[in-house]
Amino acid sequence: MKKIKLLIIDDHPVFRQGLNLVFSKTSDIVVSGEATEGNEALRKIKEAHWDVVFLDISLPRENGLDVLKKIKQECPQLPVLMLSMFPEEQYALRSAKAGASGYLTKESPPAVLIEAVHQAAAGKKFFSPETVEQVLLNFDKNFQKIPHETLTDREFQIMRLLAVAKTPSKIAEELGLSVSTVFAHRSNILTKMDISNNAQLMHYAITHGLIEP
Repeated sequence: MKKIKLLIIDDHPVFRQGLNLVFSKTSDIVVSGEATEGNEALRKIKEAHWDVVFLDISLPRENGLDVLKKIKQECPQLPVLMLSMFPEEQYALRSAKAGASGYLTKESPPAVLIEAVHQAAAGKKFFSPETVEQVLLNFDKNFQKIPHETLTDREFQIMRLLAVAKTPSKIAEELGLSVSTVFAHRSNILTKMDISNNAQLMHYAITHGLIEP
């Protein structure tokens, strides 16, 4: 029986251990490598063959969506399953558009994680029907996007951080950007979303379930 070789990219050791435990109980899935951030992951992807990658969206210094895009540039056919603590409606559509093979929350039962790996290894997608519908609607030129869906992935990331009252200097530090770059993104965000200030941004994010109230 051919083993499915997994690479897990996540900076939380407890969660990586949990995934190792889940897949150790299967007969055909083996965790063959781990990485804690994007550069390490890309290096391992270049050095060895993998059948499926599990990629956390919240990585230190670099957003998981950015890492996903780099992985797809390096190995377009490599299936990548996105893992997140965020509900599907927040990042699943962006993940699908960036080339992910599926999106799972970290609360997914072991059976779902195992099924997702089998589907991805077989070249299939693992998204909810709601996400698939949203992907199809995005190809409809007459479909009116809601404001936050007009943002780029980086703008969306910064928008959520602004909405939880993080300062531009703190955001710059977390994301490895200059403060002026964060301010430029903030300006674009407010313009695209037709919002005047951070208070309105916070209200919008809460109303649309993008952050916890």
